[in-house]
Amino acid sequence: MSLNAVTHLNFRGQAREALEFYASVFGGRTTIATYGDFGMPAEVPGAQNVVFGQVVADNGFRVMAYDVPGANAPATPGETRRENGVTLTTEPFFLSVRGDSAEEMSALWKGLADGATIVEEFGPAQWSPGFGMLTDRFGVTWIVDVAV
Repeated sequence: MSLNAVTHLNFRGQAREALEFYASVFGGRTTIATYGDFGMPAEVPGAQNVVFGQVVADNGFRVMAYDVPGANAPATPGETRRENGVTLTTEPFFLSVRGDSAEEMSALWKGLADGATIVEEFGPAQWSPGFGMLTDRFGVTWIVDVAV
């Protein structure tokens, strides 16, 4: 049996923008279906929101996302704050992307960093030739590193 675990991100009306941004950083093909595509009348609020979306790239990157329906949907994932000089995050997960070279991962870092809050600047670390952590403009915290 073969399995693939794919991160599925939940948004409140930003799924399309997030998926298009991730495709611009990682490459790949974006697939998006809206609630309207699945029969919700166009005049209903949220009909243009994403019910199914994904980015799939030839380099192995894959992420899925949708817009949580309803007015009481949970907030966009993640909140990062500084407390006593330490960066803390309230989200229950990080999305990790690992590659073979610092040059390759530095380019991805620069793309993700556009509009992001930097938690740990990308650069050499004791355990890796390249490591960085940021929370992107959509509230998702990424770890970008180089395999040893």
